[in-house]
Amino acid sequence: MRLCPLCSGSSGNSTYIEAGDVRLLIDAGLSCRRIAALLESIGADPAQLTAILITHEHIDHIKGVNILSKKYRIPVYANVECWSSMREALKDVAPGNVCVFESDKPFFIGSVSILPFTTYHDSAHAVGFVVSHRGHSVAVCTDIGHIDRRILDTLAGSELVLLEANHDVDMLMAGGYPYPLKRRILSGSGHLCNEDCANALVELYRRGLKSAILGHLSAENNSPELALITARTVLDAAGIGEDMQVALALRDRPTGIFELV
Repeated sequence: MRLCPLCSGSSGNSTYIEAGDVRLLIDAGLSCRRIAALLESIGADPAQLTAILITHEHIDHIKGVNILSKKYRIPVYANVECWSSMREALKDVAPGNVCVFESDKPFFIGSVSILPFTTYHDSAHAVGFVVSHRGHSVAVCTDIGHIDRRILDTLAGSELVLLEANHDVDMLMAGGYPYPLKRRILSGSGHLCNEDCANALVELYRRGLKSAILGHLSAENNSPELALITARTVLDAAGIGEDMQVALALRDRPTGIFELV
């Protein structure tokens, strides 16, 4: 299996996963042209995509889906609530490429098992994904207001997790966002802060996780250095040290290809 965050942040999100002969795109929050260019930059052909999986209907996750699906005839998978909310935005997706999954129940695309699990975000019905193939599993879990035992249980067993580290609480509170927006971000259905992300990594390490990618960093209320320092500080305090590898998903370009063998 191979995973590559193509872009990750409030300006656009998309993650490429390759497993056997199945090639998946989780979200496509930039233009079709930009997503295609990012895929080509890592040696992937947009015309060979098997499917696009949608976490939720916010524009930074679906901006390029309509044209990508139409141009390359790619099936698009989302739950029924998400489809109801983005039907107009994705009106050019051919009826035969509209695919509906049931959240919290696994389904297969070819030989790849996909578990869309419910997350806590202020949308119609947001999900993360655990993607499994031949004994390997990776997970994508961003746009999540908080993590509870159910989500930890779902992520347990994944070898690599792309997890949200959206903001530093002090930076957010001192920044220029209006108070209602700050309250939304800090809520249990908003975005995950650096410290909560780091604490979740400690719990997941104890369940076998060895590698993580910090994603969906805010440009205004976070910095790559601060997100990494927070994660490393919390991991060190838990006695984990360098036993967990932690990388950063970049906002506007591929982070690199993470391969499980």
